[in-house]
Amino acid sequence: MAMTDATGSTWRYTWARRQNERRRRAFRTDERAWRRRDDELRRLRALAVGLRGTAASGVGLPLALGPGEAVLWTMPGAQLVEVRHTGVLPAPELVVEPDCGRLRHRLPDGVRATDAGIAVVTNRRLVLVGGRGRRDWAYGKMTGLLHDPAAPVTLVQVLDRRQTSGVLVPPGRAAEFRFVLTLAFADAIEQRAAVLAQLDELIAVHAESTPFRPAIATPAQARISARIPGGRRTVAVAAALTLVVPAVLAESDPPVTPEVAAAATAAPVPSRIRPPSPAPSPSVVRERRCGAPANPMGYDYCGGERIRRPDHRVCDWFDCVPEFWAGRGYLVLCRDGAVSLTGGRPKPCAGHDGVRRTVDR
Repeated sequence: MAMTDATGSTWRYTWARRQNERRRRAFRTDERAWRRRDDELRRLRALAVGLRGTAASGVGLPLALGPGEAVLWTMPGAQLVEVRHTGVLPAPELVVEPDCGRLRHRLPDGVRATDAGIAVVTNRRLVLVGGRGRRDWAYGKMTGLLHDPAAPVTLVQVLDRRQTSGVLVPPGRAAEFRFVLTLAFADAIEQRAAVLAQLDELIAVHAESTPFRPAIATPAQARISARIPGGRRTVAVAAALTLVVPAVLAESDPPVTPEVAAAATAAPVPSRIRPPSPAPSPSVVRERRCGAPANPMGYDYCGGERIRRPDHRVCDWFDCVPEFWAGRGYLVLCRDGAVSLTGGRPKPCAGHDGVRRTVDR
């Protein structure tokens, strides 16, 4: 038998059940994303401690190793790229980027592929052994290094070569390649401890962002607006019309009949002096939300500061999209009326007809 409240209604229990299901789905999505990143950070930490390489790792490669040189990482299917118009690249930095975003397998403007083969990272140099020959980039001569943020391309400048060149690797291996190259360069300048310290800090910061299990919604928290089609938005529009329509009718002139016109012509009366309209009270000004539902967080559609870390109660007052907390942008209102945390990201409000406006505070 369905549970009912004191009036015999079941809608409050239906609302609570749907709210709890949505909150559980969002929490599980956030928790899975958090665990994936935590596992990746700890994997890189273990790799940074244990990656030493050996000369035996280079057996079978078409590459002669120098005395004391060890192979750390190999990548078949890499390509040699060259830049048509050489510029000055930023100096190499020991920056760890566990997640380099979605990379497209394409060449940036002004970059062309000239050869293909095997990329090899050793403790002394980066090498690409291709069909046309071999290209070396020694760490001791490296003056510039740039990882393209949109493509799996790494450009390198060295002292003994005027033209800038680099490698293109498969997108799925780009993050690992960049990390191993950073670690090898850190070893060459005796700064592996700095990379480990960076990873420890990333792990500590990530641990502070552990998703919290959402509070349980109860039937008593349901509002009457949940029963109306359109929810709080419909109630807000109706309330606005209730205030605006009487004001418009009061301000409009009454219809003029022939009798009234004749009386006005025969006996003119002094023009009526309209008292000045009272200024809106401060409470009305504070409630200006530009169509946003009433909420204790002060979120509106009137323009202001973008919201990248919304209040945990946002889905109690706004209609959130499924997997809302998996978003990594700022708060936006989609065209179908739901709010999403994908503002500023590629294809915001995907599956919800695009973005209507930004939610601000």
